[in-house]
Amino acid sequence: MGLIANTRMYNLTPPIRALFGALVMAVSEASGVVLDVIAHEAPRPLGDLWSRNDMGMVFMCSYPYAQRLPSARPQPLAAPVSTAEWAAGQPVYASRIVVRDESITHVEQLKAARWAWTVRDSQSGYNAPREFLAGLGVDGAVETVGPVITPAGVIDAVRDGKADAGAVDAYAWQLLEMHAPEMIKDLAVAATTAPAPFPMLVASASAPKEGIDKLRTALLALHETESGRTALAPLGLARFAMPDLAAVEALPGRARETDARLGARW
Repeated sequence: MGLIANTRMYNLTPPIRALFGALVMAVSEASGVVLDVIAHEAPRPLGDLWSRNDMGMVFMCSYPYAQRLPSARPQPLAAPVSTAEWAAGQPVYASRIVVRDESITHVEQLKAARWAWTVRDSQSGYNAPREFLAGLGVDGAVETVGPVITPAGVIDAVRDGKADAGAVDAYAWQLLEMHAPEMIKDLAVAATTAPAPFPMLVASASAPKEGIDKLRTALLALHETESGRTALAPLGLARFAMPDLAAVEALPGRARETDARLGARW
């Protein structure tokens, strides 16, 4: 059975997509497992991608993974470790709360902001900003704009004045800072949310065990070779690590607690 690879969650621009293509190639060569990179571009639902039975190396948000019954979950391979300070050397990420430059100068102002959100099964674009607002003491309705589907949708909504604030996956923001700063000019980071497990690379449950073991081993050792480091560095990644599955399992509970505190869904 042929296996596919997909990095759509972070294919923010064509050059970034090409860098992820090089990463997939490095893993394929190191593991000896052939991977067919497919697009599955927005607005096609990511849930359709994650339900395929031929996934070999596909990014999946940890929240929808945890929402599935164990029997319906794909196999975790590894999770990225960013070089950014918010990662602290662990396979975690967060969300950057972004606003138009100088439009919001104090965190307390975010309580009354109009928020852009991506989709309801997103940790970084939905659960994280809601958890952040609950932590500020917000306990009622919030004016929102959404779903805007992607981090780029959040950025556009804030820049165009349709929203005052929005949450952007911190790793996506890191990639834009590195490779497309023009996309985030005139925007500022007002805050950073609590950490959560980084989206994992997964394979279908039915994928051949031998091939999956080879892919996992190659990912975990990628930083140990010159060719691997060459693929990781331009993506702002230090290495791959085993995901913290206990923290992944905790995500739905965190979301339910936030829902109870805010009293309303967006």
